[in-house]
Amino acid sequence: QVQLVESGGGLVQAGGSLRLSCAASRSTFSINAMGWYRVAPGKQRQLVASINSRGSTNYADSVNGRFTISRDNAKNTVYLQMNSLKPEDTAVYYCNEVPFGPYWGQGTQVTVSS
Repeated sequence: QVQLVESGGGLVQAGGSLRLSCAASRSTFSINAMGWYRVAPGKQRQLVASINSRGSTNYADSVNGRFTISRDNAKNTVYLQMNSLKPEDTAVYYCNEVPFGPYWGQGTQVTVSS
């Protein structure tokens, strides 16, 4: 079983920035692709960014150019730097493997006011 602990969310005005962190307990963290997912009110879960073990990244069109995913394998941690935030980025953000595994953390709430 893997434990995932997300942090760094909060309330920010449109145009602002936040940096999310996700600490994973799994010792195999470094070999797995990891991603940030979000669930907005009334919408389905969306994968917004992913990073593989070699550091290659992919982004959803809606966040490309504004969000940056990174990882520190020594710390079993993945990050999401979010810039130029928009109200439509408001959601609960989760990290998980890609494809996602069965264990989810509590998520971290991001609220962007207009």
